Amino acid sequence: MAIVFMPALVVILTKKERDAGRALTQQEVEQIRDNAVAINLPDEMTSILDDSRGYSDIDPENVWEEWQAYRG
Repeated sequence: MAIVFMPALVVILTKKERDAGRALTQQEVEQIRDNAVAINLPDEMTSILDDSRGYSDIDPENVWEEWQAYRG
């Protein structure tokens, strides 16, 4: 099973950062993750979802590191 955010965590973080008009802090990113809507899906379903989205979401276990990498 895998945790899947709806909408994708990367989409939520992008919007929150745009709304804030500045870079989010690690604490903010983790708090957003902790309060976001998520469901458990079988692993094979997550690959189907990634294919339909056209991208893989940020791993919630490594949210800060992956968010920093995404932001470049």
